[in-house]
Amino acid sequence: MKTETRILKYLKRNKDGDTFTGIAHAIGVHRHTATKYIYKLIGEGKIRIRNISTAKVCYLKEGGDKA
Repeated sequence: MKTETRILKYLKRNKDGDTFTGIAHAIGVHRHTATKYIYKLIGEGKIRIRNISTAKVCYLKEGGDKA
């Protein structure tokens, strides 16, 4: 399964969102790999991020759950 698909499925199950590191750990990839695909998905408009202090929390965007 593609990394982008795994990220989208994970965020679909976790409505409260998660950090880049949390997502990477959950899907079993290195943080840098997850970050690359997260930014790709942000650019495609499928997920959004919210800065909470120093953490960046990712959420599935409405209508972006085509996983």
